[in-house]
Amino acid sequence: MPTPPHRRRVSRSAVATLGAAGLVALGAAAAAAPAAVGDEAPPSLALGDIKPITGVIPGSPVDLPVTVVNNGTTTVDKVWIKYTATRGLAFPEVPSNCQKQYVGSYDEMPERWIAICAFDEAVKPGVAYTPQKPFAVKAEKHAFDDEMWVTVTDYEPSPDENSTPIPGTAPEIELIESPTEGTGSKDRFRVPVTSVNTADYEVTGAALWGKPGDTVTMKVTFTNTGPGWVWSKPGTPWTSVLVTLPAGTSVVKPDFYCKAKGKVYNCGLTTLPQEHLETATFTFKLKIDKKVAGARGSVALSNRKLPFDPDKANNTAPITLEVTGGEPGATGGTTSGTSGGSDGGSGSTGGSSGGAGGGSTGSTGSTGSTGGASPSGGAGTATTGGNLAATGSSSTTLPIAGVAVAAVVMGAGTILAVRRRARHDN
Repeated sequence: MPTPPHRRRVSRSAVATLGAAGLVALGAAAAAAPAAVGDEAPPSLALGDIKPITGVIPGSPVDLPVTVVNNGTTTVDKVWIKYTATRGLAFPEVPSNCQKQYVGSYDEMPERWIAICAFDEAVKPGVAYTPQKPFAVKAEKHAFDDEMWVTVTDYEPSPDENSTPIPGTAPEIELIESPTEGTGSKDRFRVPVTSVNTADYEVTGAALWGKPGDTVTMKVTFTNTGPGWVWSKPGTPWTSVLVTLPAGTSVVKPDFYCKAKGKVYNCGLTTLPQEHLETATFTFKLKIDKKVAGARGSVALSNRKLPFDPDKANNTAPITLEVTGGEPGATGGTTSGTSGGSDGGSGSTGGSSGGAGGGSTGSTGSTGSTGGASPSGGAGTATTGGNLAATGSSSTTLPIAGVAVAAVVMGAGTILAVRRRARHDN
């Protein structure tokens, strides 16, 4: 599947406000033409019930049964079926009577595939029809918590304006009468497709050095090393990144997406980095105020109870600080957040606080590198250390359970401008 441009996406706080519109937009637009005011009659063309699909193995085909029913009193001469799938699903073989297009992510909607198929066979009243061969859908290796929308119309839906449709090349498929009777009351179905997969979340810290009075650059990261992607939609367990600063430092300039609560900064995650192998980097300018013996900070996920994350060890990482010159300050040891804690673990001894809530003790899977940050006026920046965790390394796989979700965890007021595009047909 093509990779969309790398850019920051709408924050969870924005999704809480706008997400409903995005979810509706993903499957709307391609429904039947607007009915007259007060007209509640069922559509003449409808689909038989399509149940949620679970237990899909990544890399395998997805069985998507589709039945078309004519509830009207006259024959429909031509029918169109539109398939829309989120990024974990693909259309490997598109029939020649269909056209396919890839649409990259924008606004609050994820990237997706769209296929529109035209059927010239007449659909008689009261008769059920099915494609002679099911439309081919495949779960990609990063499939996890996906959705498909299936829509039937008696007019040709418009393609999405953000990409160019490509004609299919596989043999044409036709609609044939179903051997069993079918009923339908809706012309559009949203079909959840859940795959047996995991998504390993990882954070990296930093190693800093300088002398009192210096300003240094610190960069810490969050990565979903996969293999599964995570769609940041209502019902998905959410987390943010908590950054606890080393003692003896103060913030000259925080990352735009991070909000302070004492010495702890809560950094909101955008939707893009939760897709597999995408990284969010948070950059801080810190001033070294004084030398504090054993000064140490940390990076940690605010929510580690993520059922899809098999390796919790790499959910925390240390931030180390080596100060040259100057005398140790009056206060030593590590900084403290408002509650909770996380053990820096690997690399050196000494704990560091996990920050504002949700933290729990655990050793890290990666530590900051020994490359430090340059003083103010220099061009150097801190380097983050640690290797990507092994993907999919768990014998236990737990699909996401749908639950109600609030905004960003621990009051992360992430502000992000959302680039709007013109409305499109789905």
